[in-house]
Amino acid sequence: MAILENKKSKTWEVRCYYKDIHGKLKQKTKRGFRNKTEARNWERDFKLQTDLDLGMSFGQFVEIYMDNCKSRLKYNTWLTKKAIIDIKILPYFRHLPLNEIKTSDILKWQNELMNYRDKEGKPFSQSYLKTINNQLSAILNYAVNMYDLKSNPAKKVKSMGIANESEMSFWTKEEFLKLLDEVADKPISYYAFEVLYWCGIREGELLALTKCDFDFQKHTLRINKSYQRLQGKDYITDPKTRKSRRVIQIPPFLAEELQSYFDSLYGLSDTDRIFPISKNYLYYEMERGCKKAGLKRIRIHDLRHSHVSLLIELGFSAVAIAERMGHESIQMTYHYAHLFPTRQLEIANKLNVERNVMLDVSQKS
Repeated sequence: MAILENKKSKTWEVRCYYKDIHGKLKQKTKRGFRNKTEARNWERDFKLQTDLDLGMSFGQFVEIYMDNCKSRLKYNTWLTKKAIIDIKILPYFRHLPLNEIKTSDILKWQNELMNYRDKEGKPFSQSYLKTINNQLSAILNYAVNMYDLKSNPAKKVKSMGIANESEMSFWTKEEFLKLLDEVADKPISYYAFEVLYWCGIREGELLALTKCDFDFQKHTLRINKSYQRLQGKDYITDPKTRKSRRVIQIPPFLAEELQSYFDSLYGLSDTDRIFPISKNYLYYEMERGCKKAGLKRIRIHDLRHSHVSLLIELGFSAVAIAERMGHESIQMTYHYAHLFPTRQLEIANKLNVERNVMLDVSQKS
């Protein structure tokens, strides 16, 4: 390795060689250091990382972990993970040697987060605490599985938080129609909520829809992408999961309404977004409509839950619902199990009939 001063720019640079994961020798050059000490510190940290020394700091290892994650995760997922790690994990563990993190360190970190209260005295939600805890455990698991860290200390401590803490909220058809009445003054809001409720698609799927996704002759809607706004830029990404790519039937009345709406949009091309709005816009319109209608406030995503509730009420099977919703497995649909009508009475009555038939046969013989 060499540390050199660039006389022209009055900065320092490091030139070094290292072996990649295939064992090939490669050169690495890092420029722009303000002084020799800064360059030497970077050189030391880089050597720790490339030599996979588990005595490196937790912060140094996180750089390796996040570089690996970035190529494997959707960009919005990676940004969410990075924000949680940067704000809720690194401040506590950044300078600790990776192989010296103890269960007592984990416990202290958990207690600080569980005791946190904001200006209004509210703690972090149980589901958010669970998410943060899972992120730390994932980093340490990566060190165990890929770099032979002896054990994951987070596994020796009871996890904080509860997964899926918030209960699903639903609207009845009557409640939804009240909202529609209050947002009807803005056609883009009216039809956006219509599609969300009657089709049960996700917000990102709605906001990515283009004219060519609709087939009004067959009354179908194609879901093959999702919209995200990240760091001030618009992104069209793949849907949430493999099963999210689907074609669903839409009610004929909705197809007619949407066709009329499209006709009113001057110069609409096949690839233009039908709803060129943001998730924040939908939240605002939901808030506005609920206040005017006197409705209980639900999340935008709860319109998807309301759609499932409606399908169950109409008698559709879990298999049919899972296909329409794009659930990765039918187990996700069974999260709504409490809404499916019980058939216990029907089962008992049929068993009673079967028993009587058996008695009749026995007596005749």
